[in-house]
Amino acid sequence: MSERLYNYLQITDLKDMLNKTKKLYGEKTAYKLRDGKDNYKIITHKEVRDIVDYLGTALIKLGLKGKRIAIIGENRFEWEIAYLSIVCGTGTVVPLDKSLPENELENLIKRSEIEAIFFSEKYTESIEKIKYSKNNKLKHLISMDMKSNANGIYAQCELIKRGENLVKEGNKEFIDATINPEEMRIMLFTSGTTSKSKVVSLCHRNICANLMDLASVLDVNSDDTLLSILPIHHVFECTVGFLFSLYKGAQTVFCDGIRHVVDNLKEYQVSVMACVPGIYERIFGIIRKQIEKQGKLEEILMNEEKYKSESMEKRKEVFKDIHDMLGGKIKLFISGAASLDSKIEEKYRLLGINLVQGYGLTETSPVVGIGSNKYNKIGSIGKAVPSVEAKIIDENEEGIGELIVKGPSVMLGYYNNEEATKEVIKDGWFYTGDLAKIDEEGYIFICGRKKSVIVLKNGKNIFPEEMEHLVNKIEGVKESFIFGKQQSDDVNDIKINVLIVFDREIVKDAYKVTTDEEIKKALSEKIKEINKTMPRYKSIRGILLTENPLIKTTTNKIKRQANLDVIEKSEN
Repeated sequence: MSERLYNYLQITDLKDMLNKTKKLYGEKTAYKLRDGKDNYKIITHKEVRDIVDYLGTALIKLGLKGKRIAIIGENRFEWEIAYLSIVCGTGTVVPLDKSLPENELENLIKRSEIEAIFFSEKYTESIEKIKYSKNNKLKHLISMDMKSNANGIYAQCELIKRGENLVKEGNKEFIDATINPEEMRIMLFTSGTTSKSKVVSLCHRNICANLMDLASVLDVNSDDTLLSILPIHHVFECTVGFLFSLYKGAQTVFCDGIRHVVDNLKEYQVSVMACVPGIYERIFGIIRKQIEKQGKLEEILMNEEKYKSESMEKRKEVFKDIHDMLGGKIKLFISGAASLDSKIEEKYRLLGINLVQGYGLTETSPVVGIGSNKYNKIGSIGKAVPSVEAKIIDENEEGIGELIVKGPSVMLGYYNNEEATKEVIKDGWFYTGDLAKIDEEGYIFICGRKKSVIVLKNGKNIFPEEMEHLVNKIEGVKESFIFGKQQSDDVNDIKINVLIVFDREIVKDAYKVTTDEEIKKALSEKIKEINKTMPRYKSIRGILLTENPLIKTTTNKIKRQANLDVIEKSEN
């Protein structure tokens, strides 16, 4: 558990947060939105709070008080306004994954008993079809893109105008609505198929505890600009990117797409970003290419060594040209949702870029631990945030065991699933299902998922994520998947195999090979080199190649069982 480093605003619920921060930051810019190629629309924090009040008032007038309302769409201002207008006085918000196919979307709408849904234009046809199918409670469709009501669909902008008129007439149903911080007001689906996915029940207290923890350990303030890039339906982006920005009175800008991330960092002079490891690896690759093009690589490498013991501020000064490539304002990069390669983390920090790792789960609202200016150790996810207690149980001889946590940000439970709730919450402790170790200073190191660990015949444990990091460093390898394969009738006789997703053009160029057989031989030689660096029991004995990407969640986590199913199907 880390100590609080900065003063923070006490809040009881998200409505309380909006009201208090309106007074503090009302005239400051909350959103800078692209409005045409070179034009921007500026929305202040006061305007945001007013729009939320108008839309919330209109939703209650539609008869949605206490109802469940979903949102689906890309990261955008209208999505965030919809979320706040639901959760701060209307009913329960249900953010949905925008990548879901229509049948799964329909299933979730039915399961969560949704009565209204906000949606982007691309979902219009699917949502209309779902509304008129059987066995759901969906009544009101609200478009984030339409300019006026039409064909039985409400336009969000029209509802805002309607709400504004109602407020001017004295309607205070939404404005004066009281919030019970202990009631379920947020429903989040875990990743997985709709039949197996669980519904995480969160309350205002959960989210607010996390916001206050983040504010007390991260150096973020109202002068910062945050780039929103991860899928906003996911609690990591929702809490750390969206709600935290409003809580701190900062400015939010939206990424134009992964290909444009470096351009957006520079264009908006972004100072804070929360993202996944793959994006940071991409950014690093772009930086390196530019340095090589300028013929400065050797000089940079020499300076990294020369200034590695200096402060972050000094390194930022030395590597000013690199910082300028990213807009010159970067203060904090947060990596989460998956494990970050320690070498990439170290490289960023050597360049004076404050990259820290965070860790959390949907069930913990989400942040459990995060690095900070004061508490940071390469390879760790920092220390547990101030209100969260973390410990390891069932440790092995290496000090690795399951991470369990306790604190106000732990979910209420899984909705309508008492059995699943009891499996993960015991005596107030949430069992994360992740294996980790905590060093003597309190830094947490995540080792992998408990369910994905491969147990060998000799009792040794293999952590796939650790080995995948090594394989992914091979030139031409896009990503990899480590799995155990039974070798004989003995179910315990498991050998380590790897599925490699490769880039054919890079492999051909790097190893001067052309046929599939030659490609496999070249990559097998590289695997043999990795085997020499590891204990014999960890050796990779089999290799499969594919050019198809691995099956992943929307936050880029590998779906292990789904990928195993594909492998087994291809071999039968």
